[in-house]
Amino acid sequence: MIDSIRENLSYYPMYYRLLFKTKKEFTPERVSYGDHKDQYFLYYEPVQTVSDKVIFWVHGGGWNAGNPKFFDYVGQTMARAGYRFVSIGYRLSPKNKYPTQIEDVCNCYNAAVLYLQRKGVDTSRIVVTGPSAGAHLSSIMCYSKKVRERYKTDVSNVIGYVGFGGPYTFGKSDSFAIKMLRNMLFARGYDRSEGEPCHLMEKSHIPMLLIQSRHDGILRFECAEEFADKAGSLGIACEIYEVEDKRNTHSWYTAGCFLFERSESRTLDKFLSWIEGL
Repeated sequence: MIDSIRENLSYYPMYYRLLFKTKKEFTPERVSYGDHKDQYFLYYEPVQTVSDKVIFWVHGGGWNAGNPKFFDYVGQTMARAGYRFVSIGYRLSPKNKYPTQIEDVCNCYNAAVLYLQRKGVDTSRIVVTGPSAGAHLSSIMCYSKKVRERYKTDVSNVIGYVGFGGPYTFGKSDSFAIKMLRNMLFARGYDRSEGEPCHLMEKSHIPMLLIQSRHDGILRFECAEEFADKAGSLGIACEIYEVEDKRNTHSWYTAGCFLFERSESRTLDKFLSWIEGL
C-alpha cells in the first residue's frame, strides 16, 4: 500500500522534471514503417559515437499510452552518452488487441535495422531494451523463436537485452493496475500464455539484465526472479539488478532514470555500465 501511494505521488515531480529540466540537443530522424500514426521509429545519431553498439528501445506506457516522441528525453540522454539510438513505436490497446503490439515491434525492428544498414551504420552489435510494457514486448521478441519466425525477425546480431520493470510473468497476486491493463491488452478468450514472456521463452544466445525494484507500487519483484529462473534453466546468462536509488517507484526507475545524469542515478549508471561491458 505504501509503495502504491508513493507511486501515485511520484508522477507530478517526474512530469515537472520532464517539462522544465530536460535538454533537447538532437533532432531525431522520424521513419514510418506502416500507415498507422503510431507505426514509426525515431533514430538518434550522436555528435560523436563512443561505441559501435546500437540501442533499440521499446517504450512503456501500459500498452495503451506513450510513443517515441513522448520519450524523446530517453533518446536525448542516450545520444548525449554517445550511442546510436532507435526508439520503436507500436499501435496501442485497447483499440488494438495483442498480438498487434508484438507484430509492430518485430516489423519495426526489421525496418529499423534495414534503414540503418542503408545508411552505412554497423548493426552487428545491437542491444534491445525497454521499460514496463516495453520490457514485456522486447523480451518476447528477443526470447521467443516462435514469435520471431512468425514475423521473420532475425536477432542474431543482438548481443544483450535489458528490461526495466517488466511484467514477464502473469500471476494471481499481480496488482489491480496490471490486471486491468492486461484486460485491455488481450481480447476476451485469447490464450494469454501466448503473450507471456516467461511462457514463450526459449534457449537463446542473448544475455539479459533485469532491472527491478522491491518498492515498485505496480509490479511484483518476483516477475524478474521467475523470468531469471526460467532463463537459468535454459542456460541464458541473466543478472537481476535491484534498484538502489531512492526514486525506486515504477515510473521513476523504468523511464524516469533517463531524466538524470549518469552521476545522479545508480540505475542509469548500472544500465550503461552493463552495456559497456558487453
